[in-house]
Amino acid sequence: MNIPFFRYPHVFNQQREEILSAMLKVADRGAFILQEELVEFEAKIAAFAGAKYAVGMANGTDTLFLALRSAGIGPGDEVILASHTYIATAAAVHFNGATPVLVDCGPDHLIDPCAIEAAITPRTKVIMPTQLNGRTANMTAIQALAEKHHLVVIEDAAQALGSKFKGRSAGTFGYAGSISLYPAKVLGCFGDGGLLFTNDDTAYASLRQLRDHGRNDAGRVVRWGMNSRLDNLQAAILIEKLKIYPQEIQRRRSLASLYHEGLKDVKELSLPPPPDEAGDHFDVYQNYELQADNRDALRAYLAANGVRTIIQWAGTPVHQFTDLELGKFELPATDRLFQRCFLLPMNTSLSDSEVGYICETIRNFYGRK
Repeated sequence: MNIPFFRYPHVFNQQREEILSAMLKVADRGAFILQEELVEFEAKIAAFAGAKYAVGMANGTDTLFLALRSAGIGPGDEVILASHTYIATAAAVHFNGATPVLVDCGPDHLIDPCAIEAAITPRTKVIMPTQLNGRTANMTAIQALAEKHHLVVIEDAAQALGSKFKGRSAGTFGYAGSISLYPAKVLGCFGDGGLLFTNDDTAYASLRQLRDHGRNDAGRVVRWGMNSRLDNLQAAILIEKLKIYPQEIQRRRSLASLYHEGLKDVKELSLPPPPDEAGDHFDVYQNYELQADNRDALRAYLAANGVRTIIQWAGTPVHQFTDLELGKFELPATDRLFQRCFLLPMNTSLSDSEVGYICETIRNFYGRK
């Protein structure tokens, strides 16, 4: 078989006619910026997540930058985040003039609450957990730390739309929660896009101004802002994709179950938890990130047999980007993880037989029948 890591044409082809129709309705009206489709999408996605508000923005990096700006974060402030995240999480902190403080991850590959507490100083203002791979961190522990130390929680939930912890959706726990709408995400548009959830009336008003040149609802500039509006054309596409989103999540969970059943007895692997209908976590499996003995040789073997895999962040957690002069962080768990971790294909273009082939190929590599 030839199994790419991701089939980008699938993002369009699975709803081709519906999406073309939605795009034409926007184009025929010339309704491209801040029009009714954006308002409709924001309302529907907020309802889906159980958030009071959603604010569509140009991409998932701007969302983090503007959430921090809205919360008043700036020079002299520290923001705690996991090193196992995309560089955009730390960049949003940096470009607000604040300092990213990088901490270790736990066995679930998400930010370790114990590492957060050890990193808190008088300058700490924000905890920014990354809800990674479609799983939500232990927000009970994180919110308790935030309350104890009077800190703001801003979630980088770029990979976690629809994920839940104790029944509550990723992105809805703190001051604001960021979602990426990049094409390869579980809910992806046809280019860059992002949104912020918030339950705070003041934050909502602030974020709407910050994304639109600092203008209020009357069109008057009342603060410095940016041009970071989610295109109306993308909003129209996302409305259509949201209609099948629950089925997309369920399919990913089914694929994760197939991976788990096919690989659970391979002792050289450490797999993500399988779908759990009754526990604290409801995972949407944006990615299927596992750990493997002899990882690089396994990936080469998979590639030779037609299966493409990747390592997140090109194999480099944020604390290892030495050119950025972030300072020295001792993060042994993250360092160990990045010697072993990689991603198998995980998207709804995959067939059951393709997952079976991937599992069989991995089992062959380790000499399993």
